[in-house]
Amino acid sequence: MDYPRIYNAAADMVDRNVALGRAAKTAFIDPGETLAYGELQARTNRMANLLAIYGIPREARVALLLLDGVDFPVAFWGAIKAGVVPVCLNTLLTAEQYAYILNDSRAKALVVSAPLLSVVQPILGRLPFLKHVFVAGGEPPAFALSFRGELGFQQPETEVADTCADETAFWLYSSGSTGMPKGVRHVHSSPMETARLTGQDCLGIREDDVIYSAAKLFFAYGLGNSMSFPMSVGATAVLLPERPTPEAVFRTLKQYQPTMFFGAPTLYAAMLAYPEGIPENGSQRLRQCVSAGEALPADIGNAFRAKFGVDILDGVGSTEMLHQYVCNSPRALKYGTSGRPVPGYEIRLVDENGNDVPDGEVGEMLVRGPSAGDGYWNQRAKSRATFEGNWTRSGDKYIKDAEGFYTYQGRTDDMFKVSGIWVSPFEVESALIGHDAVLEAAVVPKEDTDGLLKPKAFIVLKPGKPAPNGLQDALKEHVKAKAGMWKYPRWIEIVDSLPKTATGKIQRFKLRENG
Repeated sequence: MDYPRIYNAAADMVDRNVALGRAAKTAFIDPGETLAYGELQARTNRMANLLAIYGIPREARVALLLLDGVDFPVAFWGAIKAGVVPVCLNTLLTAEQYAYILNDSRAKALVVSAPLLSVVQPILGRLPFLKHVFVAGGEPPAFALSFRGELGFQQPETEVADTCADETAFWLYSSGSTGMPKGVRHVHSSPMETARLTGQDCLGIREDDVIYSAAKLFFAYGLGNSMSFPMSVGATAVLLPERPTPEAVFRTLKQYQPTMFFGAPTLYAAMLAYPEGIPENGSQRLRQCVSAGEALPADIGNAFRAKFGVDILDGVGSTEMLHQYVCNSPRALKYGTSGRPVPGYEIRLVDENGNDVPDGEVGEMLVRGPSAGDGYWNQRAKSRATFEGNWTRSGDKYIKDAEGFYTYQGRTDDMFKVSGIWVSPFEVESALIGHDAVLEAAVVPKEDTDGLLKPKAFIVLKPGKPAPNGLQDALKEHVKAKAGMWKYPRWIEIVDSLPKTATGKIQRFKLRENG
């Protein structure tokens, strides 16, 4: 898609909807407020003016530590209107991680939800670049300002910054599953690219849709689900600030009756195991579900469709590519796979030497497409290792079948060989989850007494289901039957929970270290 040289993403996502007559159409709903597109335009204009009043110049960074709610799109798109770069922060990090990110990004202002202020308050004295703190919700302390109050002092009209389509619009920090997060820079054209290619063309989002994403706005998947996708067509998004437990998800589905729901595999599994998780307690208008974050086991997809009558369209994306670039769609769905390439993206599977592998063989997935990030902030070596010319390394191992569907095998660092044959942790985990007693599973390599690598499994049992006698032996036989004789876990450890990143991805490296 061609963009003019002068292009501002906020003008396209916000102002265009008003120009098309959607000023009165609901853009966002949170538990306390409904925000129409016309009021969204006015508030984003006020946000742009607020940044100017407080001396935040173009290309400077403003950090957003916000729970999902209407203040998030106001702050995000308002900053972009001003040519200021919003940096979305994960709401589940530690004070030290926030100190690292705020200093790394050199953010000059911070907009923070009141319930999160106590986490960052102890580190504010160690942030030399930070000049202003705006608190969203509640009364701010003496050192901070009221976000809503300051917005109210500003004019509802502004001049949109004449940014370039290829100019950095916003940053997202990677989940940091193996170290401190990396700041990924995305340009102004990328949100609309993902919305048109993945949201509209692949998933079929429409103007009359009501979207609910359990995945939060602070990371790439949730940002697309709840902002770029619905705003690209003038649809409505429901924003839930609280943690997406099965109880909270079903309550939201029933109350707002969304037509599309976006979640992650662990959440879909928990929804199936939830005692009150029945169709009557969900949305009667639900026509489509989407999954990402980790690969969706086929058993979960099939069980969800059987129970709720709605398919889950699984796909794979990344912070570096902003959203999904391989995805199942209503036109082409195959459970147990991540789908086919989203039109507009190209995929290669390569071996350790960078050579393409034939169908049916494992290779690392490389992707080429218009939403690739502009590199990591101040991480030259890592940028060069990930962004190789037009291609971006995903770090995921995949197999492509004869029909063009891609099946996840594991992260590059998670794969290992048993008896000289590659073992996919995901394949073994899927087999374990297919057992009626297992809610979650993670598989890592462990050396046996001969120093050879064999699979070890960590499992979480379904609620209210104590481990029956002989469960571990039964699970080993179950995996042998479903995945292969040599792939069964030689050790199975029952745990209360699995270590995960704040975005829900299993941290297998921690299990390897402690296993």
